Amino acid sequence: MNLAYNDYEPSLFLYDKLSRLAEKNNKIEQELYQKYDVKRGLRNSNGTGVLVGLTGIGDVHGYRMENGVKVPVEGKLFYRGIEIGDLIAGFQKDKRFGFEEICYLLLFGELPSKDDLELFNNLLGEYRKLPDGFTEDMVLKVPSKDIMNKLARSVLAAYCYDSNPDDISVENVLRQSMELIARFPTMVAYGYQAKSRYYDKKSLYIHSPQSQLSTAENILHMIRPTSEFTRLEAELLDLALVLHAEHGGGNNSTFTIRVITSTDTDTYSAVAAAIGSLKGPKHGGANIKVLKMVEDIKANVRDWEDEKALKAYLRQIISKKAHDRSGLIYGMGHAVYTISDPRAVQLKEKAAELAAEKGLEKEFNLYASIEKLTPEVMKEAGKSDGIIPANVDLYSGFVYKALNIPTELYTPLFAVARIPGWCAHRIEEIISGGRIIRPAYKNVFNPQPYVPLNERG
Repeated sequence: MNLAYNDYEPSLFLYDKLSRLAEKNNKIEQELYQKYDVKRGLRNSNGTGVLVGLTGIGDVHGYRMENGVKVPVEGKLFYRGIEIGDLIAGFQKDKRFGFEEICYLLLFGELPSKDDLELFNNLLGEYRKLPDGFTEDMVLKVPSKDIMNKLARSVLAAYCYDSNPDDISVENVLRQSMELIARFPTMVAYGYQAKSRYYDKKSLYIHSPQSQLSTAENILHMIRPTSEFTRLEAELLDLALVLHAEHGGGNNSTFTIRVITSTDTDTYSAVAAAIGSLKGPKHGGANIKVLKMVEDIKANVRDWEDEKALKAYLRQIISKKAHDRSGLIYGMGHAVYTISDPRAVQLKEKAAELAAEKGLEKEFNLYASIEKLTPEVMKEAGKSDGIIPANVDLYSGFVYKALNIPTELYTPLFAVARIPGWCAHRIEEIISGGRIIRPAYKNVFNPQPYVPLNERG
């Protein structure tokens, strides 16, 4: 391809030509994937994931296999073999915050005693404050308009503040893991405050984390100008963190941290890579898509309580005539869960309480109607058998909005929740993995001769 400038503006012309050249020489015909039985996305032909490892940390039950066919079942989520509903019922019965207990369970494989939990909470409390000079030098001096990028940079910068960063012994990785679990909320909150000040021209609020507060309480304390929050607000955020803490080894960001860990690299590099994975809108940004979709529905359906009108607009969405023309109703359906997503079930119940406290019952009912009507609409359109569960993203977006949490913090809060799961999988990979993860790719381009420079067109 001749890259002569002609009459174009040089940089625009160059990138236009180069992009078309890249597209031409990176195009692989779709039929080749079938020919070589490629497990695209590491998925089998029936949609199940390719088995690439073993884990004792988290387990997701969404179906059972009978004669090679997926049979729908009620969804279940287990943390270290304990069903998520039992864990939640346990700490809610005691009127305790649960996220710290879940962190302990995921990291160490068993529930803590009362004394062990108190010691663990005290350690997290001590670690919450960022190292001296970190806030000024690593956050405020280099603000970012994207909090996930700021979080990844902060994690990589933390390497420089660690006196023993490259030691991958279990003892040292546990210490690093606990520090990151404790400091993620502070990094996220301060990254948001810097963005708010330097990009949005708002006032800067830097509230120091409080050692006696839970993770959820500290988040609300640090992101709000007044640091004020209600008990119910903190309980609901705590529940959201618990429900997002772990989801098996096959989700993209957890698999990423296991791949990176298998190279024997440091903790900060592995965690930063997982953050980059979670930032992708196909993984961590789904609840933002739900929020945008609901705002579009509210703008186009005059009476949200009119199921007939709502159903008609949902038909427009799935026929690619409304909203973003994707044909997707965000927050509905899941890659593993078939009948129900246990996280959505748990979050919906508590979200109803928050809606009542905030006077948002009408909006909450809109989300519930979307959950109810989507399976009917999809079945009528011949796109499903009428069994489509709401996933956790349908209600997490509502919860964050009801908590007055800025949209740009939705995915970073997912990272705050998932860091204990990531660290648990990193430790398991160090102890039980043993081999660098290296799948195969088949080259499908034919050999070609080298052409001397003065003979090229």
